[in-house]
Amino acid sequence: MCCPSNKFTFALLLFLAAAAAWATPTEEELFFKSVADVNEGALNFLATPPARPVHHHQNKIVITRDSLSSGWVGLEQCHHHLDAVASLQIVYRPERIRALSILQSKNIGRAWVHENTVQMEQIARDALICIRGETMALANDGEGVYSLANGPYMRQFLDGFYPMRVSMRVRIEHPGLRFLGLTPPQQPGFNVEVSATEVGYDAWFEGRLNTLMRFRLGGN
Repeated sequence: MCCPSNKFTFALLLFLAAAAAWATPTEEELFFKSVADVNEGALNFLATPPARPVHHHQNKIVITRDSLSSGWVGLEQCHHHLDAVASLQIVYRPERIRALSILQSKNIGRAWVHENTVQMEQIARDALICIRGETMALANDGEGVYSLANGPYMRQFLDGFYPMRVSMRVRIEHPGLRFLGLTPPQQPGFNVEVSATEVGYDAWFEGRLNTLMRFRLGGN
């Protein structure tokens, strides 16, 4: 996606490959990370989180009884440690997002919803914004199997990819639905937690991250 003049675009490929995420590295990041060390897109999980705060993309999804027939799931999403820029927008695919609203913002001069986007101006250092909505995210794969595809998540500037954190919590409110598996598998830098009613992960990485959760209705 190309950025408009004098405006940075922060587009998020969410829950069915929606759009790309762009962010400007801070002067500190450029100082501590030489050009030779910049990741060029290959996924690299970070077993040890960066010493300095990085952009944290936090998601909560709710799968209800209706989600299995409609595909729509509840979404709450927070973006922590946004870069200090004059303006920023979060863009969703219009056919896969509805009922957008802003729950909270901090260190942002102005934030508002416009159609399928969240617009921001005067973003200061360590800014935060939290959003609520519904997203068409749950796919019926047949034979009682459902999937939830997320990503790609990335923090990109020009041809380089910088560290970021993505955390996901999926609450299962359908009593007959159970978790089957997650791709990629758990590993250093990608921690997975599973219970009877919730599954989630916490990822520290550079490059492009895609994840796929699978669920089954009934059966073994």
